[in-house]
Amino acid sequence: MKDFKNLYLGDAAEVLKDFDDNSVDLIFTSPPYADSRKNTYGGIHPNEYVNWFLPISEQLFRVLKPTGTFVLNIKEKVVNGERHTYVIELILKMREQGWLWTEEFIWHKKNSYPGKWPNRFRDSWERLLQFNKSKKFNMYQEEVMVPIGEWAKSRLKTLNNNDKVRYNSKSGSNFGKNISNWLKRNYVYPTNVLHLATECGNKKHSAAFPDELPEWFIKLFTKEGDIVLDPFMGSGTTVIVANKMGRLGVGIEIKEEYFNIAKESLEPGLFTTTEVVREKNINNRSKKIR
Repeated sequence: MKDFKNLYLGDAAEVLKDFDDNSVDLIFTSPPYADSRKNTYGGIHPNEYVNWFLPISEQLFRVLKPTGTFVLNIKEKVVNGERHTYVIELILKMREQGWLWTEEFIWHKKNSYPGKWPNRFRDSWERLLQFNKSKKFNMYQEEVMVPIGEWAKSRLKTLNNNDKVRYNSKSGSNFGKNISNWLKRNYVYPTNVLHLATECGNKKHSAAFPDELPEWFIKLFTKEGDIVLDPFMGSGTTVIVANKMGRLGVGIEIKEEYFNIAKESLEPGLFTTTEVVREKNINNRSKKIR
């Protein structure tokens, strides 16, 4: 494949075979969960999920740059009263493919409805698994820094001697911190827990996530002009957000209904950054973007 276009209609496992090796900077996606979205995608039994996904992750490994990152949004399913292990099994099998399981982020759905079942409570979080091809990958941590918070005004006002060194906890946990490190700081690095509501502007898909979710990871792992791929794009949230942020969003979708929704959202002129992205990719990669 000599060039990228924004959208591809078809099975990701087949479409990806036409992509060049080492051509994508970030893969951010949420595939159908096991036995979920049956009315839309037919559902994949938990016992078959790993074998279904591995040919796709093999292609994703090939197309991702050595400096790139793959973020997989996924969640275990409860089967016969206990959590199924297909996510854990998938991680282990992907490591055999060569993937490094670098980090795990948690998306806390802060507006989740309450509820319970006989042996558990309602889920209010999902996994975002980070995989890489090498230990050295692009990561722009400063882009996701957050305000230090109101706590600093009182806590940092007066420091004692223990606050000015790495003071170890008296509990015996070997955990220590130097409080003075936060002096004169307005912004700090976030944790690996993202607190985001589930509301989103896209109501035309059964499992659309909020724009802020892919936006955060696009900030963290890419810069303007980079390629962001969603091989299970649904109605196109990741692709749309990537284009708004000055990246080239590339999406693959097997359902023509959702493909057309995404296509309508990406009509020329919708995003002022689209021409900027095209120009950068033409100059930097000598590729014509259709």
